[in-house]
Amino acid sequence: MSRLSQSSLVAVLGPTNTGKTHLAIERMCAHSSGMIGFPLRLLAREVYDRVVALKGVNRVALVTGEEKIIPKQAQWYLCTAEAMPMDREFAFVAIDEAQIGIDPERGHIFTDRMLHARGREETMILGSESLRPLIEALLPDAEIITRPRFSTLSYAGPRKLSRLPRRSAIVAFSLEDVYAIAEMLRRQHGGAAIVMGSLSPQTRNAQVKLYQDGEVDYLVATDAIGMGLNLDVTHVAFAALRKFDGRRRRRLTLAEIGQIAGRAGRHQKDGSFGVLSGLDSSDELQAEDIERLEEHRFPKLEWLYWRNPEPDFGSLDSLIGSLEEKPQRQRLHPAPEAVDLAVLKKLAQDPVVSQFVNSPNMVRLLWEAACIPDFRKVGADHQARFVASLWPHLAGGSGRIPHARMAQEIARLENVQGDIATLGARIAAARSWSYIAQKTRWVEQPEVMIERTRALESRLSDAMHSQLTQRFVDKRTRILMRGLLKDTLSQDVSIDDDGMVLVEGQEIGTLKGFQFVVPSDSRSEDRKMLLAAAERYLGRIMTQNADALAKAPDSVLTLEPDATGTPAILWGESRLAMLTKGKSLLQPEIKFDHSIKDMAPEDGQKVMDRVKLWVDAMKAKHLEGLVKIDALANQPETPAAVRALFAQIVDAGGILSRREIDQAIRALDNDMRGHARRAGLVFGALDIFHHALMKPGAVLWRTALFAAFDAQPMIERTPDNAVHLKQDAFAEADNASRLGFRKIAGEYIRVDMVERLIKQAHESRQKGAIFAVDPALATSLGLSQSCHEALLDLAGFVKTNDKPTPIEPAVIENSSPPPAGADQAEKAGEEAIEPDAEPTAESSLASEAAPDVVVETAEATADSSPVAEEPAATIQYWRWKGMARKNNRDQGKARGKPQKHAKGAPAKRKVEPVLATAGGAFAELAALRDSMKK
Repeated sequence: MSRLSQSSLVAVLGPTNTGKTHLAIERMCAHSSGMIGFPLRLLAREVYDRVVALKGVNRVALVTGEEKIIPKQAQWYLCTAEAMPMDREFAFVAIDEAQIGIDPERGHIFTDRMLHARGREETMILGSESLRPLIEALLPDAEIITRPRFSTLSYAGPRKLSRLPRRSAIVAFSLEDVYAIAEMLRRQHGGAAIVMGSLSPQTRNAQVKLYQDGEVDYLVATDAIGMGLNLDVTHVAFAALRKFDGRRRRRLTLAEIGQIAGRAGRHQKDGSFGVLSGLDSSDELQAEDIERLEEHRFPKLEWLYWRNPEPDFGSLDSLIGSLEEKPQRQRLHPAPEAVDLAVLKKLAQDPVVSQFVNSPNMVRLLWEAACIPDFRKVGADHQARFVASLWPHLAGGSGRIPHARMAQEIARLENVQGDIATLGARIAAARSWSYIAQKTRWVEQPEVMIERTRALESRLSDAMHSQLTQRFVDKRTRILMRGLLKDTLSQDVSIDDDGMVLVEGQEIGTLKGFQFVVPSDSRSEDRKMLLAAAERYLGRIMTQNADALAKAPDSVLTLEPDATGTPAILWGESRLAMLTKGKSLLQPEIKFDHSIKDMAPEDGQKVMDRVKLWVDAMKAKHLEGLVKIDALANQPETPAAVRALFAQIVDAGGILSRREIDQAIRALDNDMRGHARRAGLVFGALDIFHHALMKPGAVLWRTALFAAFDAQPMIERTPDNAVHLKQDAFAEADNASRLGFRKIAGEYIRVDMVERLIKQAHESRQKGAIFAVDPALATSLGLSQSCHEALLDLAGFVKTNDKPTPIEPAVIENSSPPPAGADQAEKAGEEAIEPDAEPTAESSLASEAAPDVVVETAEATADSSPVAEEPAATIQYWRWKGMARKNNRDQGKARGKPQKHAKGAPAKRKVEPVLATAGGAFAELAALRDSMKK
């Protein structure tokens, strides 16, 4: 990466919960290549997984001290700040949490990246608003963008641990405090998840999943939670406001408190923060501090730590001197002696080590070895001894650590037995060997060692997660579980707003509507007791819920596909019943959930009656036209031909290709057609449909009824506003027609829009035998030119290279004009058609565009800026060829009449079948649009 490359430099500053990281990910993915440096391996891994989902695993790299995944085609790199490959060039570069430049141990790394890491096209610095004066002073060319917090953060005061709200995170600053708080939460609330920076990503993710999935409602964490990890936290409680920073025990700065407290709330969901009761009075937050935290006003940073990023490797003394060099720029302070520099000094004093350091390359190698992170937190003395044990292998012989030595060290750690502290120490040691294995120049058989250390860390992480879960989550107090059967506990049962069932404050399960769900991690012997307790104590609540549902409005029930795609009827998140195959499409069977059948008979009957009434009401509301057609099809006074047509329309769900019922349509006289039109049917050129079935509610219910009748999963619907789809998104060929779409030249158009386009073409015929069709309507719907032309061809129009013949005024005065579009369509509508396009897609009535739908007007796409005139596009002319009849030769064979051709004359070319337009169709569409506008 060139440190002198010119690019746009943007600093995005603001408090937590502003979406800064998400913005950086979006900007990086918009470039041809990019890199983001993060403060934590855990965060780099989390973002790596997100970018892989967007760009593919072969194009994304993860680079940290302990893990390197670099595919050959990698274009986007997610790294820890220390591991950023500064020798590569990227179009986009970002550094996250740049305010860490104030950290005594790692600050100089973030300062260097902020000052020198640059993208070829764009560079982004993400950080706290406290960085503003330093950005202005050190990077005067940077554009500063302030991102406000999406939600409100408020102070909730001190609370007892037992009184903390659900979805709370408790922050402590020592291992002992973390474990003690988690143990109390296990006793009082059933458990807690643990998040610490020392955990491996695999363990951390497994613990977070416990919390995110709702298996526990509390999270106990160190200040690692403040580094951008995405958690669904409502409240943050501080167990202490002091921590040991590696040198001394000190009070957290206001910015550090704000960074951690800002984890409360997600996007636009408000959050709160506070402290645990019993906090030392000297550490309590003052009113002024609380006001600043709520308003995200923190003291501005006046300086950052700096260390020479290009040290002198001429000798050990010159290297140490250059690393202790003072910065020449204002606002930069020399970094305190970090562990790596302390280790280097101790190694320099060791004669066994220094005897090999006789060239700049060896000086560089020793510095690289001294930079091995102290994952075990053993201090500079112990870390120096560890590095010294490796140095003879690196400095002499092959320059590599023998395979046997590494294998022996790894084998020594391959023991998943032991308590949490023992496993934690092994994981820290495994991380050290993972870091060394990534230095491929240091290791014999590096690929083997990388895989072995990765597998070692994975096994130890699984064991650590198991230990944490067993200790702080799984150990439910059996005393409470066995005591549930006692009469004295009947009055202590309560249900909170989220449906959690509590007995004496302890969770025994969740009530979702009428279904009691035992916690998924309950042991088998406990599950029976929990179910027995629920059956015994929840009867009164079930009765209350049944009465409430019976009196509730229709809006409390919803129809949605379940995980298998089966149409399910839900009350909130609780499934009451499913729709299955019944007597007909409009009469599905309602199969009720077992929880309804297991209720008291009176309560169960109330629920079943309410659901049946709701289904009838929804069919009457959303499928009114189809219900009426079905009723008319069964009335004796309805003409037989109309009844036959109506029956086919109902079986097709109200939308049917005209070719499929062409004979039935041709059997109708004008009175019969009037009867059908009064029922709401539209006789289109290509499709017969009921105009009200384009609405979203009608589409939902039709897809549900088809799924129930066919015993198939519900068709995935397109957005409610879709009128045109550019690509095939349907699993089955007939899905599009069931959703109200017709396939034309690889694109899908809603059937009412198809008829509107055909009507426009017929209206253009009034201009003469040769005419042009204005493409503006098709363009506004997003149709390609080829699709529009294919539609016109299907409707009986043919392109021509002839030009329209001017008509003399006298001729115009003495001749009657051709009939209007609807009349022409009616005249052509007696011809049967058979299109070869098969429909597939979803429908809705609104004409507003959806994400995968293009609905634009010419005005919306026009460029208002003045441009040079371009030659007008070639106008395409058309003529009416008429709607081709349905394969007369086959029809003749069907009647037993042989087809004859003149001797020696070639057989007539088979005309591609096209669907006819029935009389009055377009007049109906126009009337329909007018009524909708009113």
